Amino acid sequence: MTSTRHRHLALGIALALPAAVLAGCATGEASPAASSGTSEHDHDHDHDEHEEGGHGTEAATDTPRIALTYDGGIVVLDGTSLEQVADLPVDGFTRLNPAGDERHVIVSAGDAFRVLDLGTWGEPHGNHSHFYTSDPAFTKVEFAANHPGHVVRHAGRTVLFNDGSGLVESFDPHDLADGAPETTTYTTPSPHHGVAVELESGDLLVTDGTEDSRSSVVVLDSGRHEVARTDACPGVHGEAVAADEAVVVGCEDGVVVYAGGELTKIASPDAYGRIGNQAGSDESPVVLGDYKSDPDAELERPTRVSLVDTVSKQITLVDTGASYTFRSLGRGPHGEALVLGTDGALRVIDPASGAVTSTIAVIDAWTEPDDWQAPRPTLFVLDHTAYVTDPATKAVHAVDIESGEVYASATLDVVPNELTGVSGLPE
Repeated sequence: MTSTRHRHLALGIALALPAAVLAGCATGEASPAASSGTSEHDHDHDHDEHEEGGHGTEAATDTPRIALTYDGGIVVLDGTSLEQVADLPVDGFTRLNPAGDERHVIVSAGDAFRVLDLGTWGEPHGNHSHFYTSDPAFTKVEFAANHPGHVVRHAGRTVLFNDGSGLVESFDPHDLADGAPETTTYTTPSPHHGVAVELESGDLLVTDGTEDSRSSVVVLDSGRHEVARTDACPGVHGEAVAADEAVVVGCEDGVVVYAGGELTKIASPDAYGRIGNQAGSDESPVVLGDYKSDPDAELERPTRVSLVDTVSKQITLVDTGASYTFRSLGRGPHGEALVLGTDGALRVIDPASGAVTSTIAVIDAWTEPDDWQAPRPTLFVLDHTAYVTDPATKAVHAVDIESGEVYASATLDVVPNELTGVSGLPE
């Protein structure tokens, strides 16, 4: 069987084809604005350096990298060998998300969204691409935030949600290599723990609510005028985008789907059936979600996951046989639904049928901690590889999703918590 690394290299070559072959602030109002970040160099100078590989060292091929948080910093590893590349000190609890350009990640820490350059990128050049690496480092770009919340990437835009103010900032992540990107902003009527998605059309899907209650999903046009709304989503939380740009937002009693210009509520099979964390794929019309049915539980440990079909508008529940957490969900390269269970196994689910097609033993059995910020095994998927952390043994493993082979493992000097990564491939 072709190895994961060889498949990854083949993807890099495919993406390096000629450009001709490649698919080429007041509340309620949108306004272009410069971000609060600053860049180390002027824009033109940065652009020229970036086109020639910047300060990087040229590599033979693309170099995926992953980042893991721990109490006191962030460790960066080579995504293939799992060898350590960098250890960056960071104070306090941090959260990680890919920035959307396959080079940078967004670090939610303290009162800002900070931009971390993982030091791997590619530049198209005629009928091929050049690849570069450099030392991972925080850039001088950051976005001030009062309680930084969700980071959403879709349609070439990255959207930051500020829970403490309701500020929504959107930008093109590919501009991060040149310094602070130009942003578009919108502010929700009231601050709340929310989420926003910018669509290909420029429309904005955003939640609406307060710190005490939230139950609304609103769609705004490119001028940020309301074009659709539903208030039938109690406890609204989380989002995912499926094939054909169907957006799914979680509720305490089901989900809301935005597709074809319409908002549709899909009720859960149970009176209380909370779906709050989801994983979508462009390869599938089905969104994978968690599923909790006990409204009185302090910490419910469910064994069922939800599959939301955005075409038939139905929710199917699949019992995986093991509990899981909000960091257990992912999607494979062909739309496979992936769930990391507390029995230490990674389950691969056919989203169309709901059948568990394979169960891959990765780590020992574990128990979800009571504190949501405490380290627990975490799943992150990049191309054909599923990365799984094991805080109990300070380990991280790389799993070939299709063959089920755990092809690389590494033991860290720290206890890993959150996990993300980038491919280092050009757009």
